[in-house]
Amino acid sequence: MTKETDKSPAGEKPEVDAYSGVDTTGHEWDGIKELDNPLPRWWLWIFYATIAWAVVYMIFMPALPAPPGFDGHTRGLRNHSERANVTEALAELQASRGPMFARLQQAAADGGIEAIERDPELLNFALAAGESAFGDNCATCHGAGAQGFIGYPNLNDDVWIWDGTFEGIQYTLHKGIRWEQNPDTRFSQMPAYGQDGLLSREEIAAVADHVMTLAGMIEPTEAGRTVGTEIFNQQCSTCHGADGTGDRTIGAPNLVDRDWLYGSEPENIRASIYRGPYGVMPAWEERLDEEVITALAAYVFLLGGGEREAFTEAALDPAISGGADTDGAAGR
Repeated sequence: MTKETDKSPAGEKPEVDAYSGVDTTGHEWDGIKELDNPLPRWWLWIFYATIAWAVVYMIFMPALPAPPGFDGHTRGLRNHSERANVTEALAELQASRGPMFARLQQAAADGGIEAIERDPELLNFALAAGESAFGDNCATCHGAGAQGFIGYPNLNDDVWIWDGTFEGIQYTLHKGIRWEQNPDTRFSQMPAYGQDGLLSREEIAAVADHVMTLAGMIEPTEAGRTVGTEIFNQQCSTCHGADGTGDRTIGAPNLVDRDWLYGSEPENIRASIYRGPYGVMPAWEERLDEEVITALAAYVFLLGGGEREAFTEAALDPAISGGADTDGAAGR
């Protein structure tokens, strides 16, 4: 491309294009001369209209930064505020759902999940409200379909480390899991046998072999049969039981059901023993209304894995908790 040239010296009359009869600007690129056509009238009217609209908008709506003490911006003659509109809309929504939430709360108090299920309208409301609350607060960790991920429990199955009844799920939502800000949180913790220097890597591998043997995942190995069995009996059986079936009263997972929260590959199991992983869930009573927690518990319960039979765990039963020691309870 050749360099732009200006062939209209100052003071001289612009050249007129012989074909169109329009004056040229004097600019020329590669032999092509620029015509000095005016802007289209329709374009100019739109341009003027946008300027007028901007002025009117600034007068009536919040638009300009304001000095301190003026709420950060001009309010406009309409005193418009989207934040106020959202607050009002939420209040209206809450008021409209209030009677149904009250019915839900009363039904849950009187007859638990069975009372909710007997009322189709109430059941539909609980599921809709619970699904909405789940999407806003739980899906980030448990997945949009509650399918879970490694380290985050699947809520669709019927495997529970803690109480899986409707009341138990409500308690978990209220108090959280290992949420130390709440004194009543569910709590269990497995020692980090490798990180804390309690076991060598060879001993951890032997225990992992023994655990996988209990679950029927591998044939017994010599190390697992001897060293692994001895260590398991000394270090793990107190919480998980000698047969590895766990103890849910203290949140100690079943190790023989092949449902592994932190992965079922040999390296996953060895890593769990090495670092003693455990997850944390917030105490939602600090963030959600009681009625929303009830709807959320109903939704989680009805995903498919809720337990119908009553369950008593050490943390909730003084008669049991007096003799329970949860310090060694393990997570999968």
